[in-house]
Amino acid sequence: MTAVHTAPPSSPERPDDPADAAYAGDLDTALRTADAALRDRSDPDGQGRAAAVLAAVLPHRGLLARSADLHRWLARRHGRSAPDAVVALLGTGALDEATTAVTSAEKVAGPAAGLAPGLADAADVLTARGVLASVTGDSSAALSLLTRAATALAVCDRPAVRGDTPAALGALVALHRGEPELGGPLLDRALALDLGGPAHRRRHLLLRAWCALAAGDGAEARSLRARAGEAGPDVVEPRDELVAVALDVALARRAGDVRALLDLWARAREALVRHPVDLYVLLPVGELALAAARLGEQGWVAPHLEEGAALLDALGQPPLWSTPWHWYGLQYAIATEQTSAAASHAEGLAAAARVTHPAVAPARAAAAWLRVLAGDVDPDEVTAAATGLRAAGLGWDGSRLAGEAALRTTDRRAISALLACARDLHPPQEEAVPTPRTSGVVLSEREREVAALVVQGLTYREIGARLFLSAKTVEHHVARLRHRLGSASRSELFGDLRAALGR
Repeated sequence: MTAVHTAPPSSPERPDDPADAAYAGDLDTALRTADAALRDRSDPDGQGRAAAVLAAVLPHRGLLARSADLHRWLARRHGRSAPDAVVALLGTGALDEATTAVTSAEKVAGPAAGLAPGLADAADVLTARGVLASVTGDSSAALSLLTRAATALAVCDRPAVRGDTPAALGALVALHRGEPELGGPLLDRALALDLGGPAHRRRHLLLRAWCALAAGDGAEARSLRARAGEAGPDVVEPRDELVAVALDVALARRAGDVRALLDLWARAREALVRHPVDLYVLLPVGELALAAARLGEQGWVAPHLEEGAALLDALGQPPLWSTPWHWYGLQYAIATEQTSAAASHAEGLAAAARVTHPAVAPARAAAAWLRVLAGDVDPDEVTAAATGLRAAGLGWDGSRLAGEAALRTTDRRAISALLACARDLHPPQEEAVPTPRTSGVVLSEREREVAALVVQGLTYREIGARLFLSAKTVEHHVARLRHRLGSASRSELFGDLRAALGR
């Protein structure tokens, strides 16, 4: 994204400067003053500075495509591309333009003033190279370049307005590689030094929480998520809100808290409406897609899934970015019983695994999952595939794979081994006990069995498989339970079932 170097935000010399406002996190003021300056044709230099600020601020608002347009205008005006243009261009699928922009940026000896390139300039070029490498080259090299860019900024004494930081981009690369342990320290350093200023504090904390979640530390993820809610400006920008609500959904989904998912879904819908898909939000969009599948709200995510697929196609299906996308797509297709789509995503993972090691474990697990769904359960294969997912930062999904396999075999020894694997990969979570809304209802033994599985978040099909009932029979039991308990909504039903079970 565009880096606009400016005086510290406390400087009284330029109180109305949009760059100062943006750095301080007052993005409304930055956008308003920059837009006014951009329309002032009497000050060409001011127009250029204003366009650069707008290009840096708009990604926070989910308008990366508009940021890319401004970078194109700036490139035509100056005859060269700013290094940060690469981030916006790649994020919207303009691979050829981004490649040209990197070449253009590397030829620039220094800033427009003719000074020798400094640390901030070096960081900009390293960031451009790193993001391009994440799409066209080696993802480990991309992570190295972005880490070096963040290191350069750490000792730079010039604050800059940025649409994103190399620390955040590096953490995204680490997460997509299934190596959250590499993204965490990068973000910790950015937080300690307040890189990017107030405008980026919340983003760094949210991505740090996502790293903790991917590493299997739910408690740390919740703690960091709580800190993110108190960091940065009072107004939560659309990009941060999309990541925040997806993180909340991910925590609730992994805890089996379907009632929390229902409560979160209104926020999730609004976040999806406000933020189109770009390369850097594939993880939260994928997470919200799985929640939509669980809640029967697929219509809200279908356009975003199409946009994500088209974006990755435009970039040539880069293995780093497409691997988690295909994994989410596989899980979504399984949850919505789209067999051909599940097979297509498994093929996408297999193709990625042929060229990049981080895709090997998801590809192996995808193949095992499809065989399990077809009734072919090999306990050793499933255990190895599920354990491999934990090493790839997908331990919770590995637990689900083992549990699904245990449901689909009649071999008692295999069931025991698979359930032990599932527990090892995802130990039981401590659940908060909601305040009972009703009391005094006594459930039959069969109703208690159904209710216990409903509050665990299982689908009617999964409950039927465990209790040897049809999905239609399970649906009938649940409808009768709702009537007996007087539950007015699905959200109330989960709370009432917990109360009736004595939880």
